[in-house]
Amino acid sequence: MSVPYRHTTLLIFRLIHKEADIFILDDILFAPINGLIFVAKKINDVVEKETSDEGTVKERLMALQLRFELDEIDEEEYDREEDNLLRKLEQIRIDKQNR
Repeated sequence: MSVPYRHTTLLIFRLIHKEADIFILDDILFAPINGLIFVAKKINDVVEKETSDEGTVKERLMALQLRFELDEIDEEEYDREEDNLLRKLEQIRIDKQNR
């Protein structure tokens, strides 16, 4: 009676040990992919925050105005970039109202 029990216990131990090896192998193989996914999510979070923050857009508008006043950009470029930033600001405000 103890022989089948031992045999069963040994089989279960081998299965568990083999599954643990597979999980470790999976972790090693997928570590670079998981790292890239983590970095991509963090980058996405930062980009989302910057593009959905009124303060950031307002700061960019002020910097744009300063560049124009210092003659770093011409009026045409200023108008084009200002229009883009004002559209972004308007979209952020619409998105906040819809939440």
